[in-house]
Amino acid sequence: MPKTIKKETIHAAGIDIGIYTTDFKNEFISLTDVARYRSIDPRITIHNWLRGRDVVEFLGLWEVLHNPDFKRIEFDTFKEEAGTNAFVFSIKAYLIPPELTPEQITK
Repeated sequence: MPKTIKKETIHAAGIDIGIYTTDFKNEFISLTDVARYRSIDPRITIHNWLRGRDVVEFLGLWEVLHNPDFKRIEFDTFKEEAGTNAFVFSIKAYLIPPELTPEQITK
């Protein structure tokens, strides 16, 4: 028989945040509701959270502790790429060609 999911709501900083549980021992908080504090479109905030290496490492640890079917080797490959960024800004001299006038630079 499927468990019934119970929802409670807490209020923090003027935002309603959903708390979900099936047994009142293991509760889950709605990241979407928390992300609404930072942005009207919570998808952007959550996307940025999930790019961070520390968040990916935390999720991996949670999976190790709670998921007996967790595929550690596949996760390690993914974890190594987390938080890296191949794009790096150059120094200003290479971004703005010296032949541009000050008026052209401000446009």
